[in-house]
Amino acid sequence: MYHVERPVFNEGYIDSELLHRKKRTPKPFQRRIAEHLRCSSEKAKSVVFGFLPILTWLPSYPLKQYLFGDIVSGISTGVMQLPQGLAYAMLAAVPPVFGLYSSFYPVLLYTFFGTSKHISIGTFAVISLMIGGVAVREAPDSMFAVNGTNASQVVDFEARDARRVEVVVALTTLVGIIQFVLGLLRFGFLAIYLTEPLVRGFTTAAAVHVSVSQIKYLLGVHTARFNGPLSVVYSLDAVFRNIASTNVVTLIIGLVCTVFLYFIKDLNERFKKKLPIPIPGEIIVVIVSTGISYGMVMSENYGVEVVGNIPTGLLPPKIPDFSVFPNLFPDAFAIAVVGFSIAISLAKTFALKHGYSVDGNQELIALGLCNFVSSFFHTFAVTASMSRSLVQESTGGHTEIAGLLASLLVLLVVVAIGFVFQPLPTTVLAAIIMVNLLGMFRQMKDIPALWRTSKIELAIWLVSFFASVLLGLDYGLVVAMGFAILTVIYRTQCPKNALLGQIPDTGLYFDVDEYEEAEECSGIKIFQSNTSIYFANSDLYVSALKAKTGIDPAQLLVARKSQLKYAKRDNGERKAVNHCSPVKKNAVDVELGVTREVVAGAKKQKDHVYTNGQMTENHAESESEDDFFLQRLTPIHTIVLDFTPVNFIDSVGAKTIKSVNILCWCCAGTLLSDLRTLKFFCEPVTPDLIFPTIHDAVLHCKHSRDVPVCPDVQ
Repeated sequence: MYHVERPVFNEGYIDSELLHRKKRTPKPFQRRIAEHLRCSSEKAKSVVFGFLPILTWLPSYPLKQYLFGDIVSGISTGVMQLPQGLAYAMLAAVPPVFGLYSSFYPVLLYTFFGTSKHISIGTFAVISLMIGGVAVREAPDSMFAVNGTNASQVVDFEARDARRVEVVVALTTLVGIIQFVLGLLRFGFLAIYLTEPLVRGFTTAAAVHVSVSQIKYLLGVHTARFNGPLSVVYSLDAVFRNIASTNVVTLIIGLVCTVFLYFIKDLNERFKKKLPIPIPGEIIVVIVSTGISYGMVMSENYGVEVVGNIPTGLLPPKIPDFSVFPNLFPDAFAIAVVGFSIAISLAKTFALKHGYSVDGNQELIALGLCNFVSSFFHTFAVTASMSRSLVQESTGGHTEIAGLLASLLVLLVVVAIGFVFQPLPTTVLAAIIMVNLLGMFRQMKDIPALWRTSKIELAIWLVSFFASVLLGLDYGLVVAMGFAILTVIYRTQCPKNALLGQIPDTGLYFDVDEYEEAEECSGIKIFQSNTSIYFANSDLYVSALKAKTGIDPAQLLVARKSQLKYAKRDNGERKAVNHCSPVKKNAVDVELGVTREVVAGAKKQKDHVYTNGQMTENHAESESEDDFFLQRLTPIHTIVLDFTPVNFIDSVGAKTIKSVNILCWCCAGTLLSDLRTLKFFCEPVTPDLIFPTIHDAVLHCKHSRDVPVCPDVQ
């Protein structure tokens, strides 16, 4: 049982008598700066360990327990990373070998600077497609058109690809700088503004863009690459216009590879608990199709488009072209935020599953360094891959060592045997991309789930999806973020309002419209709105208060003042007549259209007894001018505002609420601090009208004329 016996507390008493603030002497500004800049061995160690997380776990790395799992995981992830690197380079509109570079340098760097033990950094379809859109926009085919035979125009593909590589490398450098600076400025919280429905709708839309862009490779038709609003529509239109020129051999190879990869993926999913490592379907397809293409000379005999030249070895570092930075900044910022959002969401998922923590700010710094440093070695922007991360985790990976081994496997291919993949048909890479998008398309199942749980989040998902499909990924992301912010405003403009009632024999209060047991207190309306009160919704708050309670506090205040005037007049008349006999008068307030009864009678005495938080009365006859001459105009004499759901209030909201004078408040300590800062407590509103709980406010309101002063608490 829960027994409490105490006086009714108000915030005036609590602040002056019950609680005493700790005395704090603020440190001088110069001292705070000196302490912040002071260097010590512990502080230096903390900074170094924070910047290089590998130093915190590598010295205590358990070889016997973790090494075998990391080796198996690293090989499995590396085998998967090879074909994906080649494939996603096509999305980025650069030659395939640059996908291999992007699968080596950033992965190697993340081992030293990252805080997640399970995500696989490298090429990713969404980011690659966004990069490819920028590359095509800045270096379109029309810029490299030259006259061919019979006055026909052909494209200088070598010059075009070289220029696109320069643009992509510069874009990656800028992405790395933005991510690194945001990490230093502690902007790791930035990803929270990309809510999960927004990201999932956006990535599903990106899957649509990627799939449409790969149809031409599956069919073997040649069409221009479109970018910007309605690019999906234009791409489909171009494919259907040229569908008569489909290369049948290319189509057969692509379909066979797609079916095989889907079958292998389904087997891995069904028997993942029994298989020690997933079946490497992608590398099998790449090796087999490369061998068949080489043996049958498909490029020359059947016109099948192949990967082409893959130089052996690594390219020397090169400074990016900084002259294109101004044109690339908006795209770079979007890619930086989306890349970080995908990486940190995956990192937090695995961290929660395996019981460790990731640092969002350090992840920004790590991604920024991976992109910035690697860009000098001809890479494009990277992030975490969903499919590879799942493989790395499911095959026994324990630490970043798995990613390090995967990058070394890619390095081996680049340095020694990269030329082997030159006969690989591009339709095989398109099949790999299409099958890997299945996980993103499964996000369509979010629609019925969100319909049942949250219509607003469903609207965010749909707006993010359709805006990104129709307007392009860059504009679509801006529209989706803007709409998500509007939904926050909508929630504050359309909150849930409720009248609260007491559960009998308790101090608990619930919505009277929802619970049968909740009973409204006689003469008291308790109003609750689950929103903060600020300039945009303060008037709406008061309007909701009037609508829900059925009372206009301002008009009621005017009526009470008018009634007091009549009472004083009647009191003067009463003194002129015989006081021995009771007098009953009727007065009509024409302005308000209500009838008052003014009753003169014997004096009443009230004795209040407080027991277990309740108040009982022993009544005796009393004669109070307020009690008898100020009869209530309505049965409601007090409105209590429950501010416990209110997170903040600004000056406009405070002024608006203060204008409603006949109220009591119940609010939390943090909001009280804001109200004091806003100079809220001055006549007629004082801290004596603020209560720590609704029950305190109700007890006060029931007996407001004779509430005793709280005694000292022993």
